[in-house]
Amino acid sequence: MRVDQEVVLGSPSSSGRAVSTDHPVRHLEIEVPPHVRTGRSGQNSDGRLRLVTSLMDIPAELIAEAYRQRWTIELFFRMIKQLLGCRHLLSTKPEGVEIQMYLAIIACLLILIYTGRQPTKRTYEMVCFYLSGWASLEELESHVQALPQKTP
Repeated sequence: MRVDQEVVLGSPSSSGRAVSTDHPVRHLEIEVPPHVRTGRSGQNSDGRLRLVTSLMDIPAELIAEAYRQRWTIELFFRMIKQLLGCRHLLSTKPEGVEIQMYLAIIACLLILIYTGRQPTKRTYEMVCFYLSGWASLEELESHVQALPQKTP
C-alpha cells in the first residue's frame, strides 16, 4: 500500500471557484505488477493502481484484496447470469435475491458433483430437460460423457 488518504474531489469551475463533492472519499494507491501493452489495445501501467472509494471504515488491505480478486468475482457473476439463467431477479427484496442466488449456486454445485466436470449452459439445460421429462436418462448421460474432462 503506497497511499491511503481521505480527500474531497473537485475541480475549478468556469467562474474560478472550486466545485467539489459534498462528502470526503478515500484515495488508495496499491502496488500491482506492471502491465506492458500488447497488441493494439490497452495501456502500459506504472505498477500503481489508483482507487477512489466511499468505503471509509474498511481496512485498505481488504479493499486492495477485493480489487485483486475482481476477475474471479466477475467470472462468478457471469456464471450466475449466463450459465444458470439468473439474468433477471425474481424478487427485489433482499431475501428473495438471496434465495435465488443460493438456489443457483446449489444447482451449479449439484451439476459439478454429478458430472465431475465444470457445468456448461447446455449441461444445465439437459438436466432441466431430464427433470421435466423432455430428455431421457440416456440422453443426459450421453451429454455428460461428451463434456471435456476438467484439468487438475
